[in-house]
Amino acid sequence: MATLQYKLEKNDSQSRARAGIITTDHGQITTPIFMPVGTVGSVKAVNQGQLEDIVKAQIILGNTYHLYLRPGTEILEKAGGLHKFNGWNHPILTDSGGYQVFSLAGTRKIKEEGVLFQSHIDGSRHLFSPEK
Repeated sequence: MATLQYKLEKNDSQSRARAGIITTDHGQITTPIFMPVGTVGSVKAVNQGQLEDIVKAQIILGNTYHLYLRPGTEILEKAGGLHKFNGWNHPILTDSGGYQVFSLAGTRKIKEEGVLFQSHIDGSRHLFSPEK
């Protein structure tokens, strides 16, 4: 089971702002933080070295829905997980895919079992449910 901890470092007395450190199995993240988005596993227009040395990224964000469609869970599993697939040795946050429920309203159906999406890539249908 992954370890996730948060340590509060400072509170602003004039607002609800706070700063702290999130500790994960893949490293620490000081907050607040700029988090580059790597929708399908990598951040576009920069390489890993630039992310670390120039951008100073401590974490990147991946999108569950898009990762599921491409490269796909089978490829990610074969690679040994998202970190090994993209070569990023720092924390990665993957979202729930919930945003796509609203942003892809024209290509999805909400059902009792979950949300049925039609892929924008090949038209195939995929059910995302709490049980998946």
